[in-house]
Amino acid sequence: MTEIVWNVDNLKSIGGHETTVLGLPKVIETQMGKAVEFDGVKDGLVVEALPLAGTEKFTLEIIFRPDAKGLKEQRFLHLQENDAEYRMLIETRLTDGGFWYIDTYIKSAKGDQTLADAANTHPVGQWYNATLVYDGQEMRHYINGVEEMSEKLAFSPLSEGKTSIGVRINQVYWFKGAIRKVRFARRVLAPEEFLQL
Repeated sequence: MTEIVWNVDNLKSIGGHETTVLGLPKVIETQMGKAVEFDGVKDGLVVEALPLAGTEKFTLEIIFRPDAKGLKEQRFLHLQENDAEYRMLIETRLTDGGFWYIDTYIKSAKGDQTLADAANTHPVGQWYNATLVYDGQEMRHYINGVEEMSEKLAFSPLSEGKTSIGVRINQVYWFKGAIRKVRFARRVLAPEEFLQL
């Protein structure tokens, strides 16, 4: 399959995979459907699958709502190889005054790269689409379809692994907010193809 969508709308199964539930995340109703809410202290989900394993070009999207009063650094979507440190992360950084900015990271056997710009802030408490794209040469990220940063990156595909939602895989940097949907595409999507809020 070239695209997989995970609806994060329950605690038992995400994308057809059983989940390991950390803490007491809650299923909530939103104007767009069900989502899972995380307390920023101990709540998370671990899924025994890495849908982008083996792919050389990809688009990774997440529909999420960052809330106020969370940790300054939060790793809320983390894909990692089994038995290796090679990974992809989408993270938030909270700033003073109720704002946040995105931080994305990719590490493979060929190299690693971080994208983060503290000048690109957004208010907490709203729904966003955060998108990470790798086109074979360049890594870039978007918020609500607007590109914010890009850098060159040498990358080799990840092997099989797992995905954590709402926390880093090693259970640190917990996320406070809600997550509704994740999409994994084994191709480069244009902004007009991104998931809508």
